[in-house]
Amino acid sequence: MTYFRECEPAWCPGCGNFPLRKNLIETLDELKIPKELFVMVSGIGQAAKMPHYLEMNFFNGLHGRSLPVAFAIKAVNPRLTVVAESGDGDMYGEGGNHFIHGIRRNIDITVLIHDNQIYGLTKGQGSPTTQKGQVTSSQLQGVINEPLNPLALAITMDATFVGRTFIGDSEHFKRIVTAAIKHRGFSVVDIMQPCVTFNKVNTFKYYKNRLYDVKEENPSYDPGNKARAFEKSLEWGERIPMGIIYTRDKPSYSELHAVLKEGVVPVKDSKEFNLERELEVFR
Repeated sequence: MTYFRECEPAWCPGCGNFPLRKNLIETLDELKIPKELFVMVSGIGQAAKMPHYLEMNFFNGLHGRSLPVAFAIKAVNPRLTVVAESGDGDMYGEGGNHFIHGIRRNIDITVLIHDNQIYGLTKGQGSPTTQKGQVTSSQLQGVINEPLNPLALAITMDATFVGRTFIGDSEHFKRIVTAAIKHRGFSVVDIMQPCVTFNKVNTFKYYKNRLYDVKEENPSYDPGNKARAFEKSLEWGERIPMGIIYTRDKPSYSELHAVLKEGVVPVKDSKEFNLERELEVFR
């Protein structure tokens, strides 16, 4: 079984999505999740095209709206492993409200964000994570807005898993994404990757020279220490932390919900549709 699909992705040559796709396929293949028990949900953008180029069940929705759909899928069939993925513009910009409230609800899904700090599909406008002062195709005098810090936001909101990885380190990618998928609760993974066409600042070299794993540098680093994790999330510049930055254990939304904690959403039995009968194929 493999999630690999023979196809020609419509990305620019050298795009960071190519190694991300390769790393993701290897991760899912090693996890050996049956395809009938796995769903990916994406929004709009170059990153959101990812499930088109994989052998899997997926839902490609509206710009910034992957999380509500992922939530619904997980609620209806909690046996599924659900991953929502998209770019920094889609997930943190148009989808920022859903990102915040998804964390509040602690829905048991994994959120993978291709963070190239630019809008790639719409030709290089500044995204929520583009650095202040950076010149883009639409901010010719430089970005004037303060950049969003997604890790700090996620930790502040008490997301139960907050991580960062880099597409240039396949083993690190697989380790962090695997841990995120296995984690029970809302898992956020900010994935550093370059946009070789529209972002000439945050290049492969830029990330390679700055990224370091918090646990490798300091074996005593405790991702359960929220204050320390928040402090670490603020680090950006000459050095950029990655790895499992913060994690904690608390009940997921489904475990707390009076109906969903029973395992399935009950529906009236009828000849046309019976949820329990339909779910038998997944047991």
